[in-house]
Amino acid sequence: MADLIKVGVVGTGALGRHHARLYAQNPNAEVVGIYDANTESAQKVGSEFNLPVFTDLDQLAAQCDAFSVAVPATYHAQVVLGLLAKGKHVLVEKPIAVTADEARAMVEAAKKGNLVFGVGHTERFSPSTDFLDKFSGRTRFVEARRFAAYPPARPGLHRRGTEVSVTLDLMVHDIDLVLHTIDSEVVDIDVCGTPVLSDSNDVVSVRLKFADGSRANLTASRVSGTPERTLKVFKEDCFLSLDYAQHCGTVSSVKDGEVVTEEFKFEEKNALAAELDDFIRAVAASRASGKVQETAVTGIHGLRALELAIRIDEAAAEFRKQLK
Repeated sequence: MADLIKVGVVGTGALGRHHARLYAQNPNAEVVGIYDANTESAQKVGSEFNLPVFTDLDQLAAQCDAFSVAVPATYHAQVVLGLLAKGKHVLVEKPIAVTADEARAMVEAAKKGNLVFGVGHTERFSPSTDFLDKFSGRTRFVEARRFAAYPPARPGLHRRGTEVSVTLDLMVHDIDLVLHTIDSEVVDIDVCGTPVLSDSNDVVSVRLKFADGSRANLTASRVSGTPERTLKVFKEDCFLSLDYAQHCGTVSSVKDGEVVTEEFKFEEKNALAAELDDFIRAVAASRASGKVQETAVTGIHGLRALELAIRIDEAAAEFRKQLK
């Protein structure tokens, strides 16, 4: 029992609830407690999973090694920097922050404190990404589509995710996947995007050009009736079409002079559980070695995705100015 990583969860909304639930099932973690500024929300989750509820975050932090932070993105920097200052390892939900300066401050604080700092880009742990990573050929073109329905209202709060643009809310997943797949710098951006039902962009489409000549088209919408999470990857030796929602895909390649398309159904896997397990593994390894062992998705990865998302939103703002 002494070797268990003592964890706390800050934020018990739609995502934080699942963090708490899955940590409680993780054999290498002990959930010390959960905290939410909305005590009623925390009490509900605490009762559901039989977890202690704290009304003072400092008291919870004093008993924990590590934290998941799943509060609205506009509060990420405030909560994460406070926990890092207390010497706690942190996994923060995506996006890492809402400004690049905030994200850099978090990355630097973790580095200074010799602390594990991971970002919750859960799609990296999807069975679809596991499958994609098996193909080493150079990527030349990616097309990503991520559509979702407009989130329901929450009394006294923004609809979930709408405190930021759809770029930071949804597209940031695919931005991270593209940067994971194409190892090159973005040199040109062509964007269109607009608010529809919220005060920030609800739909964005962007074409990215990379220094190595590769391209990527990304489209994200949170005002769509039919959900979709697909990724098409054109490599120099094959074409992959992946459905992240259905955990299936196809691969087309040339074999013996003929085009062959194979269909795959990926093994079911809880990507968030895998992400949390990766975080716990990194914390345990860091504690054992005295040297930080990184998570699969680091603060630097989260910062890169955020910086590109901000560039896309800035380009979208210029696009709207040009509309007649």
